[in-house]
Amino acid sequence: MSKRSIVVLGVVCFFVAAMVASAVEAETLKAEKAAKGKGGKKGEKSAKGAKEEGGWIPLFNGKDLTGWKAEGNAEWKVEDGLLVGRQGQPGNKPGDLFTEKSFKDFELICVYKCVWPCNTGVWFRYVDPKTAYQADILEYVKPEAYSGTIYSPNLPKGQVFLAANLDKTIEKKDDWNTMRILAQGDRLVVYLNDKKTAEARDNRVPEGKIGFQVHPGEQFATMAIMVKEIRLRPIEAKK
Repeated sequence: MSKRSIVVLGVVCFFVAAMVASAVEAETLKAEKAAKGKGGKKGEKSAKGAKEEGGWIPLFNGKDLTGWKAEGNAEWKVEDGLLVGRQGQPGNKPGDLFTEKSFKDFELICVYKCVWPCNTGVWFRYVDPKTAYQADILEYVKPEAYSGTIYSPNLPKGQVFLAANLDKTIEKKDDWNTMRILAQGDRLVVYLNDKKTAEARDNRVPEGKIGFQVHPGEQFATMAIMVKEIRLRPIEAKK
């Protein structure tokens, strides 16, 4: 090969290499721009929109208790992405965990599992210990009632529940359960694993916090309430 041919070949190789480098750089910039779109402000907005798709708001982030506040002496932790509640020890101490925000009319979905025996539940429209509703997670003897029952403190004498679930087979003791609560005006409905377990009309508490309860008692010393997911969809009042 002549000296001139070698020079020409070198120039061609240089331009080819430059073109390849330019193409690679263009693809890199394109990828970075796409990544920025996903992770930047626009991406953050999209992610937030996905989390609240259909109007659903996640109340638990799977990492910590941000947005929640404990009352009493129960133990509340996040373990392996689950919200976990147990009695405080020693002494089988009870307690509650509440959202910092209050809600009025809504649909709520909670995916949970328990270590039995237990006595717990999902508070809703909670104002104070005497002004609230609860979708129970328990086995009650007198009167008979099982998970999915609607409880409210300070009921008329002789009345323990607003509406009781009498079918204990609906709950899966060793697996995850999905509880759905509908609170719209004075209408309160609870579903457990897609089956309606309780419905009542009551207008004493129009608004309040969402929460979980851990009962006292040595018989519940080994209990635990584990929550994998809890989300809420506000319902606008009819005009």
